[in-house]
Amino acid sequence: MKNIRIALAQINTTVGDLNGNAEKIVSAIQKARAMSSDVVVFPELSITGYPPEDLLLKKHFIDDNLATLKTVTPHTKNITVVIGFVDRDSQKSLFNAAAVIANGKLKSVYRKNNLPNYGVFDEKRYFQKGEKVKIFSCDGISLGISICEDIWSDNGPCMLQAKAGAQILLNLSASPYHLGKMKQREKVLSACAKKLKATVCYCNLVGGQDELIFDGGSFFVDPKGKTFATGKQFEEDLIVADIAVSPKASKGKGVEKIRVEKNFKTKAGIFIKGRVHKHLKTEEEIYQALVLGTRDYLYKNGFKKAVIGISGGIDSALVAAIARDALGAKNVLGVSMPSPYTSSGTKKDAKRLAQNLGIEFMELSIKSIFAEYLKILKTIFGKTPSDVAEQNLQARIRGNILMAISNKHGHLVLTTGNKSETAVGYCTLYGDMAGGFAVIKDIPKTRVYKLVEFRNKKGKKAVIPQSIIKRAPTAELKKNQKDQDSLPAYDVLDAILAAYVEGDQAIGKFLKDKKARSLVKKTVDLVDHMEYKRRQAPLGIKISPKAFGKDRRLPITNKYREK
Repeated sequence: MKNIRIALAQINTTVGDLNGNAEKIVSAIQKARAMSSDVVVFPELSITGYPPEDLLLKKHFIDDNLATLKTVTPHTKNITVVIGFVDRDSQKSLFNAAAVIANGKLKSVYRKNNLPNYGVFDEKRYFQKGEKVKIFSCDGISLGISICEDIWSDNGPCMLQAKAGAQILLNLSASPYHLGKMKQREKVLSACAKKLKATVCYCNLVGGQDELIFDGGSFFVDPKGKTFATGKQFEEDLIVADIAVSPKASKGKGVEKIRVEKNFKTKAGIFIKGRVHKHLKTEEEIYQALVLGTRDYLYKNGFKKAVIGISGGIDSALVAAIARDALGAKNVLGVSMPSPYTSSGTKKDAKRLAQNLGIEFMELSIKSIFAEYLKILKTIFGKTPSDVAEQNLQARIRGNILMAISNKHGHLVLTTGNKSETAVGYCTLYGDMAGGFAVIKDIPKTRVYKLVEFRNKKGKKAVIPQSIIKRAPTAELKKNQKDQDSLPAYDVLDAILAAYVEGDQAIGKFLKDKKARSLVKKTVDLVDHMEYKRRQAPLGIKISPKAFGKDRRLPITNKYREK
């Protein structure tokens, strides 16, 4: 038996920051080498960041990516490095690839075989399919290399590698997060390890990239399908473990074999088993994803502070708490903008919330501005009764104020609309939809309450007042207004949206009686008609298997309706 020490470097890359990504890579190589690792594996497309999208159409970007890979090569003395980058052939075709570098030399390149082209993935737009399957040997131990989707296929390259004698399968991944994805990955890769009788080493990307979250959670699975070491979720980590195998000659046809000389004569220290972290509970997992997504979106795009319209309602309270945890209290400004219809209770709650979170707070009344707008518009509105035009006017005044603060001080406006409201258009264009980032865009209203409950239990004291939680949801844009004046109860609405938006189910499939079908039909009509609003909304963090955005690309001009 021989031991091979493998490190999984789950790093937080930034798309296009080639130098910054290279610095992270070199730093992780040094840490892995200090722990006497034989091999260190990085995530998919670590050099460029993932997904680079149409940057891949720029020749100079590909050139720079290849040049950056060369700057990493000299740092691979006494260690084998497997790293994701964009490869190019003599015909100018591009490949999602992994470089095998050892002792300052590029030993081989593996090109991704299975290119995903569903959901948020568009890899066939940019990449050609790799055809070769490769394994490399280190001191007689055979290792196979695959990239993300390759290992999800039953008859993919990993099966050929195992048949050719690979005892360890290294997978470089950039697997976007959604709720439940971690367990799904472990289930698939556990089955793969058992079927192929090989140890699987899965290195996943971590960090936020626009609406996508990569949650890390890299792990090792033994040939019996048991996970024996895992990385943390939602933060950078270096996971190191020793794998004991019996060296054997590689065999099989159609597999290219590369020899990499052994890097160490002796192992320093004791046998490293690695640590298994417990799975996060649902609300904690979602909350950490929202915090990571908010922090990375702001900082990676050059913003240092955020401004939020705090209404005294539960949605803005949750967004403020997330922003505070992501950025620190000193980097969050909460602005209350009471109108003639704002109750004294919500004004007090907005101030209390800011005090509890320790964030900067100001109150700017919009009463006089609203009155002036009505005066100017009197000749156009005439004697028509007050309706949504006057209501939305208040939201748009608030949006203008927040955007003015953003322009003057460079704060990013975080919008506070949830998925339930966004789905049915219960939101105002250029009003509460105005802003740079929609933190809870993919969070249904019923989930908002659960996240608030989690946040209140998380700290030493509850930061979101109970009066906010217990108050009936209201936009307060007219006298005695409640959300349920216009919408079904949120538990009913969210169930319909889960079936129709996330499940793509037909109306008749999920509710049968006539009264229920009438309600469903009305809700579905709202969802279909409000596509134009959603297309103009700021992007937000993907949490569900199907979020509004890349996951769901429906035409705005669309006459199809289910019969």
